[in-house]
Amino acid sequence: MVNGWQHLSGSVDSVFFFIMAICIALLAGVTGVMLYFVVRYSRKRNPHPVDVADNLALEIFWTVVPTLLVLVIFWGGWKGFQYMRTVPPDAMLVKVTGRMWSWSFEYENGKRSTVLNVPLQRPVKLAITSADVLHSLFIPAYRIKEDAVPGLETYLWFLPDEIGTYDLFCTEYCGAGHSAMITKVAVLSPKAFEQWYKTEEESDGSKPHLSEGAELLQEKGCIACHSLDGSAKVGPTFKGLFGRKETVVAAGKDRTITVDEEYILRSIKDPAADITKGFPPIMPAIPMSDDEMREIVEHLKTLK
Repeated sequence: MVNGWQHLSGSVDSVFFFIMAICIALLAGVTGVMLYFVVRYSRKRNPHPVDVADNLALEIFWTVVPTLLVLVIFWGGWKGFQYMRTVPPDAMLVKVTGRMWSWSFEYENGKRSTVLNVPLQRPVKLAITSADVLHSLFIPAYRIKEDAVPGLETYLWFLPDEIGTYDLFCTEYCGAGHSAMITKVAVLSPKAFEQWYKTEEESDGSKPHLSEGAELLQEKGCIACHSLDGSAKVGPTFKGLFGRKETVVAAGKDRTITVDEEYILRSIKDPAADITKGFPPIMPAIPMSDDEMREIVEHLKTLK
């Protein structure tokens, strides 16, 4: 996690620690007074209790002091909120699309990625939307979170101030694969980012170049539910899929099919047509061109 006293995180952390300090002080004060009363006004010391009708000074104190504390907290939060919503004019724009259950990032030159690669010490504006249901983008290292809403563009911004990789995930429950809707923010040096930005490779150079079909599986969010190595996920694995015999449920009846090109194309266009037995019918229809679907089919043929 980045230094909590830098940039946006500083305004969030300062209010958080201020509230925590107040809570600790109040806990200690209330507990101390309670213990004092237990001893001072015990039955042994005061066999005949006395009713106290009112105490004007005490009532003024417990009304005015909490009000002032709430106003101070509001002022600190408002200052941080204004700062968070004021995007620097030189910020780099990245369009973010959330879908069940993955994130995709599109840069100003048209480059797409499933990892948010950003340059060090340059403000980044994220223009956020959703392709299906409500999601919520959260980068805990930078203390920023914003909802991804279908048909609406929201935004946030941050300043990457330390090279490294940081978690980015969804905090709005969005279905069975919600917990797998995770990716990374990769903060690169300006030189490394420029090199990545101008290449056709999706990774930062540490991973081999992916085929177009493999990139589409990532970009469209397919691998959030379908594994590539045979491991169990929400949907059936892609490993060895092509040519495999599967039992599917169609119109309430079981039948056995052989996974071929026709079946894969039909499943992409109409996911509810044939549901693989033993798996929930939760796959959304994801818009794709004919060329994109063919690239995916060709790549699936290679996953033995």
